[in-house]
Amino acid sequence: MGRKSTEMRIDIVERIDELAAAGSGSDSGLGSVLGSDSNSSSGVSPSSEIVLHLVFEGARDVPGLNVEPTPSATALGRTSLLYGAPGERHAAIVGLGSALRLDAERLRRAAGSSARAIGREGYKAATVDLGAAVDRLGAEVCVQAWVEGWLLGSYAFDRYKTEAARKSAVSSLRLLAGSANRETAIRLAEKARLRAESAILARDWCNEPANVMTPERLAEEIERRFADVPGVGVRIYRGDDLAASGMNGLLAVSQGSRHAPALVELTYASDPSLPLLALVGKGMTFDMGGMNVKTGRDLSEARFDMGGACAVAGALDLLARSGAAVNVAALIAVADNVPGSGALLPSSVVRYPNGLTVQVGNTDAEGRLILADALLHAQRLGAAEIVDIATLTGSVGHALGLRVAGAWGDPAITEALRSCGDSCGDRVWPMPLVDDDEDLLRSDYADLSNISSSAYGGACAAALFLRRFVGEGVRWAHIDMANTVQTPGDRGYESAGATGFGVRLLADYVERAAGRELSPAAL
Repeated sequence: MGRKSTEMRIDIVERIDELAAAGSGSDSGLGSVLGSDSNSSSGVSPSSEIVLHLVFEGARDVPGLNVEPTPSATALGRTSLLYGAPGERHAAIVGLGSALRLDAERLRRAAGSSARAIGREGYKAATVDLGAAVDRLGAEVCVQAWVEGWLLGSYAFDRYKTEAARKSAVSSLRLLAGSANRETAIRLAEKARLRAESAILARDWCNEPANVMTPERLAEEIERRFADVPGVGVRIYRGDDLAASGMNGLLAVSQGSRHAPALVELTYASDPSLPLLALVGKGMTFDMGGMNVKTGRDLSEARFDMGGACAVAGALDLLARSGAAVNVAALIAVADNVPGSGALLPSSVVRYPNGLTVQVGNTDAEGRLILADALLHAQRLGAAEIVDIATLTGSVGHALGLRVAGAWGDPAITEALRSCGDSCGDRVWPMPLVDDDEDLLRSDYADLSNISSSAYGGACAAALFLRRFVGEGVRWAHIDMANTVQTPGDRGYESAGATGFGVRLLADYVERAAGRELSPAAL
């Protein structure tokens, strides 16, 4: 689907003088080779065409270069090219901004920006001198952060473009990591590659156009992806199975579509002694709003309404392929929401297996109807904890902007999610559940309405709706990522289109939760 940026070859070297040996065909000084792309028949990556030097703001010189960078050249992610004489390596300055503010996430963003800049110039082999960052963060942190950011930044969804219109990308990358333990650096670079691959999987699926990524196709892609992954169980509920399980939200929302809905169940229990943690994702492959039809000049972005499903699938992919010791289920509610002769009508009532009835006040508030099915199913599986993630409301963007998702529910879970997000870059902010606002979901002839009677606080009302489908004793949190599922243009390690938000966040949280259960303090 998207370009295979993660097939890039990555080498770890200690000193700049090792580059000549590596390029000449000797494997002296090479700490790692990841991926299979190479322009060398000997299996050793080609000599670098350009060397990237990292600089902080306020720098008066650049080690190894006889230049004085301008202040703008040191801004975070700014890449300034210095072309060499014929036959000589070129160089580039990559800004890191303030040394005091540097952390792994800012380094990832600088890596992503520079990866695109170097790729646009047509370079195929590059070396990065991590020295300046290593002095602040340590070699191991820098290796993982740079590789992850570079691979994510190199991504482009261009499968529908002609070959001539596709962007170029570096195929061989060397990292000068100083005194880093090479075995550790190799392991961390591989970890970074796995994280990038799973996020890119989510980007690929979410970026696909609606005529390709139908509900049936998404279910098939998920089934195909996990068919041969050790330890992962796959079950897909369709048709009569949905009806037998009382998944009436999915069946109602999909009434107007020619595409059949599904509930995809993935399980991965590498440590079954742990309490089951369920991840629930909304997979609306295209949301036209149903009979409350959306309007606009270009509605292409309606395909991103499956971002939660992609995040959940990507997270389970990362956990399984990295061999994490967890007990997790991923439940993905898949449908599309389009108007049609048989479509769900406003005022319709949907009955759920927990006894609740829901008046459909607005068919464009469909996500919560299908998430309710998945939340109830998670509890049938015995989940002790549930985290759902969805592109649920535009209101969350009004509250938090376009870079930070909202999180509601159990305070311990939302705080842990915030902490994980700050580390991995998928940032979330805990939001309130105001009990008194449940009255805004009141219906005159059903237990509740799927739409708030107030024009304000729509994201909070949606979270309150979902809470009604979580039983006593089950720990739960909800993430609304409608504002972070996509980016309008390239920024940091994000490329225009789907961001893959939530993949790394959820995987990191699941591992943290598993560690919490195993820690002595939790006993």
